Amino acid sequence: MDKKTRFNQIFDGHYDKVFRICKGYYNGDEALAADTTQDIFIKIWESLDAFRDESSISTWIYRISVNTCLMYLRKVSTKKEHSTAEFPTVIAEPYSKEYEEKLKKMYSCIQQLDEKDRMIMLMILEGIEYAEISAVIGLSEDTLRVRIHRIKKNLKQCVQDGNI
Repeated sequence: MDKKTRFNQIFDGHYDKVFRICKGYYNGDEALAADTTQDIFIKIWESLDAFRDESSISTWIYRISVNTCLMYLRKVSTKKEHSTAEFPTVIAEPYSKEYEEKLKKMYSCIQQLDEKDRMIMLMILEGIEYAEISAVIGLSEDTLRVRIHRIKKNLKQCVQDGNI
């Protein structure tokens, strides 16, 4: 299979997941998530020939996605820029006002998690299998399960009280 065909398959199969991961890192900012997603796929294209099939392609893509999002967030924090605490209004998603408030609280709570826990939670929300998350994060599946249980407990507490 030639590089262009392989890339198109990767793009078609992973774009939505990469976009949602970026959106989660950027507290729902769709424009920033779209820009970063484009940057991620440029990196994937440039590095595709170097991919050695030592892990699954999706693990490799998630690793690039997470690293790119974190690199952007670090760059922004060194510039002393601060992201808004407001959750952007999403017109295309018809949620009730109550459900939208819960989403705002949940995204706000996810943003309060440390880097690794945020990465884990965003991948869980994407429905990624524990084995793949373990490979990306570098934890055993048993340790990951314990950590996920703790993260969920903290998020539930945060949504109720407002702090982790």
